[in-house]
Amino acid sequence: MDFRQIRYFMEVANREHVTEAADNLHVAQSSVSRQIVNLESELGVDLFIREGRRVRLTPIGKIFYERMKNAMNVIDDARREVEEYLDPEKGTIRITFPISLAAYTLPTVIYAFRLRYPEAKFQLKQALYRDLIDGVVKGDFNLALIGPLPLEEKKLQRKILFTENIVALLPIHHRLAKKPTIKLQELVDEPFCLLPEGFVFRDIVMDACQNIGFTPNVSFEGDDIDALKGLVSAGLGIALMPEVTLVDSLPRSTVKIPLVEPSVTRTVGVITPKDRVLLPTEKLFYEFLQEFFARLDEFNQSF
Repeated sequence: MDFRQIRYFMEVANREHVTEAADNLHVAQSSVSRQIVNLESELGVDLFIREGRRVRLTPIGKIFYERMKNAMNVIDDARREVEEYLDPEKGTIRITFPISLAAYTLPTVIYAFRLRYPEAKFQLKQALYRDLIDGVVKGDFNLALIGPLPLEEKKLQRKILFTENIVALLPIHHRLAKKPTIKLQELVDEPFCLLPEGFVFRDIVMDACQNIGFTPNVSFEGDDIDALKGLVSAGLGIALMPEVTLVDSLPRSTVKIPLVEPSVTRTVGVITPKDRVLLPTEKLFYEFLQEFFARLDEFNQSF
């Protein structure tokens, strides 16, 4: 079993198509097919089920794929670590993040980082909450921005960067739209627009309401924060959302109002693996994240 066989296997598994894998690898289809057959012969198992021009992994193939994926991550990290050791300011930061931090928080911090290290590069991937955690644990990424920070995970290091307020987003002609603040209890009879079940931010909203004695009346669900904004803009209900998602993009015909009694917040931070060392350029970015948000907090407290 050699590196070329593994590389071909991974490409075919990802694309589920031998011809497409060969095209992407810039080699002949026959070469890819031969290497896969040799690998299966050496292992003594079928890794793929052939279905015409398409293929899919067998059960043992899926297990082998996960192991090889981890191994390739280690090899890739080792190669990048050697390169970045020579010049960490020109390396690549791979980071994953949720949609709620995509519009403002992450672009702002990347912009500031590149002012200091203009030749640094980024590989970015948006993911759902659980996938962020799994991606760091499994080695797909070494860094993830996340909100809220997960509870203790034995394989993760957690660092709070800031705590943000959750605000109410209302249609502009709503009966409460001109109030400077809103008590959560005042929303007890309102139609709520929420993310679907399984989203951690939905749990934050539900828990906040239930903690003061009511369960929100869910009138509509939106697949992401932008969908919720659209529902509120159309006058179909109200929504609670992280204030940072409204910094540069308050929807038309809506108003945002701070929540009081109680205030609702979420922590935002970064998670890293306990059992792997950050690569040199990733370490630069990790340290910069802490410095950036510490300075931002000091600035906010001065006003």
